[in-house]
Amino acid sequence: MGLNHRTVPLELLERMTVSDANLPKALHDLRSRPSVHEAVILSTCMRTEVYAETDRFHAAIGDVRNFLAELSGAPPEAFSDHIYDYYDETAVAHLFGVAAGLDSAVLGEGEILGQVRTAWERAREEEAAGPVLSGLFRQAIEVGKRARTETAIGRGVTSLAAAAVAMAAETVGSLVGRAVLVVGTGEMGEGMALALAARGVGRMVVASRSEARARALAERVGAVAAAGATAVSMDEVAGQLGVVDVLLTGTGAPGILLNADEVAPALARRGGRPLLIVDIAVPRDVDPGIRELAGVRLLDMDDLVTFAEAGMAGRRGEIGLVRAIVAEEVERYGDVASARTAAPLVAALHERGEALRQAELERLAGRLGSLDERQRRAVEALTRGLVAKLLHDPTVRLKAEAGTPRGERLAEALRTLFKL
Repeated sequence: MGLNHRTVPLELLERMTVSDANLPKALHDLRSRPSVHEAVILSTCMRTEVYAETDRFHAAIGDVRNFLAELSGAPPEAFSDHIYDYYDETAVAHLFGVAAGLDSAVLGEGEILGQVRTAWERAREEEAAGPVLSGLFRQAIEVGKRARTETAIGRGVTSLAAAAVAMAAETVGSLVGRAVLVVGTGEMGEGMALALAARGVGRMVVASRSEARARALAERVGAVAAAGATAVSMDEVAGQLGVVDVLLTGTGAPGILLNADEVAPALARRGGRPLLIVDIAVPRDVDPGIRELAGVRLLDMDDLVTFAEAGMAGRRGEIGLVRAIVAEEVERYGDVASARTAAPLVAALHERGEALRQAELERLAGRLGSLDERQRRAVEALTRGLVAKLLHDPTVRLKAEAGTPRGERLAEALRTLFKL
């Protein structure tokens, strides 16, 4: 179950975001709900999704919906029309498509594959992901890699960070020689800084809540940026707005970092020069009220989605190829999962048959005592063969029907009839 940039307004999506710091608590919360046996939470700037293993579909839907309501502070009716839910094969296909980059704002983006892996690893660390979801996510990562290896879905600008820089460049005409401030040194901030350096930006300034990380990133990009890069503290960001041409921000902060009352004085010092702010953080780093100020243009994730949609025509031709890979992998997952489900029951059935055979041989040991070695081997082969033939058809039928409603009925009948 989940919501993404296509199904809900940005204002609601940012309320649904699960920060890295809150992820352990959220996973334990989900696992404590009666219908949720395993859980993984995939929360990025574009989506918040819950993958759950359950044996009660409707009960799980209610549990996850209540979880999202408590997470966001919004009543279920505020987002029920926007939420999507999938189960069984459609849930598998959705995750595989996400990992392959089909469901991203920037078609084929590479960051989502790492985010899928991290979501699974964190769930395993918190003992929320067990054998079912671990098998699913392990294969999802393989699907994502295969899609990018066997198709051209990942060519060109395929990261949100690079797309944000490209959007900024298109908005101001060119970033060559411009002074740019980057706020954030995480995956998104680093990606934007490196993309800026590759575009020949002039002076670059890097700001972070960690001054050490800001200095480290400034040193990295300063070696390739035209006029180098410097690091500043978050307290100095407002002052920098009086001199830079562009501000790019994408931190993981839980709330607003830059308010309108902090930006207004900086605009007065610019002498009429326009300021572009690009905020791709979810939740947002920049107060949306800044749009009301003269001399500043604010672009956010909604604008980036529109920009990315217009720029990915060249990769649309790869969608069919990637979907074919996803469909093939969904079928393979179903075969493996079905075999995994049937295997323990088949093994138990044959163990039961062998136990009965051994018990009968022991019961008749006195009457068989006069047999020589050759005759004993013949009796052994005869009884083994009878058990194998008797169990052959149930074994074949159970494996063939595994994963289907009929298979579940057959499995339950075998458990009852053979006391498995």
